[in-house]
Amino acid sequence: MRSIGALRVASTALLGVAALSFAVPMAVAEDGNNNITSFGFTVTPSTIAAGGTVTLNATECQVPTVKVMAPVFDDVTLKEGKPGTAQVYPDAKPGAQYDVTFECKGEKGTTTLTIAGGDQHTNTSTGTRTGDVHKGVKAGAGGSFSDADPLQIAAGSAVLAGALGFGVYLRRRRSGNAGDSA
Repeated sequence: MRSIGALRVASTALLGVAALSFAVPMAVAEDGNNNITSFGFTVTPSTIAAGGTVTLNATECQVPTVKVMAPVFDDVTLKEGKPGTAQVYPDAKPGAQYDVTFECKGEKGTTTLTIAGGDQHTNTSTGTRTGDVHKGVKAGAGGSFSDADPLQIAAGSAVLAGALGFGVYLRRRRSGNAGDSA
């Protein structure tokens, strides 16, 4: 009778692991920006004062140029994997968020650039602003899921399922030995 209970626990655990392994890629896909791309891209800093300069970078793009577009600065072409810079328009609206789109071989990825606003001090050398920390940060999937690989997720799920199965095996073996000595 105990082995049936152990099988139920094991099968329930495996179903839970399977459901979780399928939910993670869906959560990434439902990000809203559809930022699953074959190449990486960044805008640094992600919050900048109007008139400031941002650094644009794209990695792992197999073509010699990457086009970067945003409504808050002129289009930029990154050449041969080298970063570039863009000056944010001085009349950019404080507190506004703009989509910055990177295009590599027709594939597009988007990230957000925020224009700093409120009671802040501007660093004149970089154009970035400091202060106004009570607003917090824009949270999301971030880097932890941006490079999510379905093969890695499946491998991790298999390891977890194997560990659960081994635990059930040990429990059954231990409960079987306890019955022999009685």
